[in-house]
Amino acid sequence: MSIKPKITDPTKILTFANMISLGRAVLAVPIVYTLRDPELGYITFTLIIIAVLSDTLDGWFARQAHEVTHFGKWIDPIADFACILSVSSYLTLVGRFPGWFFILYLSRYITIALSAIYFLNHTKFILNANWWGKWAAGITSLALLLHIWPWDALPWTKDLAIYFATFLLTISWLSYIKTFFKLYKEIR
Repeated sequence: MSIKPKITDPTKILTFANMISLGRAVLAVPIVYTLRDPELGYITFTLIIIAVLSDTLDGWFARQAHEVTHFGKWIDPIADFACILSVSSYLTLVGRFPGWFFILYLSRYITIALSAIYFLNHTKFILNANWWGKWAAGITSLALLLHIWPWDALPWTKDLAIYFATFLLTISWLSYIKTFFKLYKEIR
C-alpha cells in the first residue's frame, strides 16, 4: 500500500530539492562552455551526468523531506528545459544535432508552458509532470550524449534515441494538451 507523504508547506521556495533543480538550470552554462572545447570532454561528460542525476534526486529529496512544493513543480521542468535546450541549440548551431528535433522540443515546451501559465492565472491548477515527459527528458538527454560522443560500434543508436525521444515527447505533449482541453472545458 502506498501512502502519499504529507506536504508540510507547498508554498515554500527555499528547499534542498529546489536548490538542486536551480543548480541543474545553472549547469547549462558550463556544459555549453565545455562543449566548445573537445579537450574538456571529460568535464562536459561529468557535468551532464550531474545534471541527469540531479533530475532524479531533486524529486526524491522533495518526497523524502515532505517538501514537494508548487515552486518545485515549476522549476524542475524549467531546469530540464534550460539544460536540454542550451545543449541542443549549441549542437544544432554547430551542425551536430538535428534542427527539426530542436524545433519540436522548443515548440512542445512553449505550448505546454503558455498553457500552464494561462491555467495558473485562471484556475488553481498546478501542472504536474507526467511520466511520458519524464521519460522523454531522460531519453532526450541520452540522445544528446550520443550526439556529443557517438558510439562508433553502433552508429544507429543516436538516431534510435532521437526517434524514441520524439515518440515520447509527442505522447507527453498530447497528454498535456488533453489535460488542458479538459480544464478549458471546465472553466468555460
